[in-house]
Amino acid sequence: QVQVVESGGGLVQPGGSLRLSCVVSGSIFSISAMGWHRQAPGKEREVVAAIGGGGTTFYADSAKGRFTISRDNAKDTMYLQMNSLKPEDTAVYYCAADTDILKIATAEYWGQGTQVTVSS
Repeated sequence: QVQVVESGGGLVQPGGSLRLSCVVSGSIFSISAMGWHRQAPGKEREVVAAIGGGGTTFYADSAKGRFTISRDNAKDTMYLQMNSLKPEDTAVYYCAADTDILKIATAEYWGQGTQVTVSS
């Protein structure tokens, strides 16, 4: 059993920054890849960024240049630093974990989500 818990969401003004955190625990020996998805009201869920066990990263076009994904393996924690936030970044952000970065889009393990709202 793997538990995934996100934190760090909130309300921020356009142009501001937020850092999301995701901690995995439990039977995590097989987990090597983690990623962030988001879903805005009325829209489909999309992968925002992902990171593999070797440090390989993936970013959606909407995140490139503004978001940075990283991980601290000693703490079993992944981060998403989000800068220059825009109103269109408003969504529920979900952390996902699986055995391979190629599986993140349909990951086996999910967190409960954290709301990010970008508004003035």
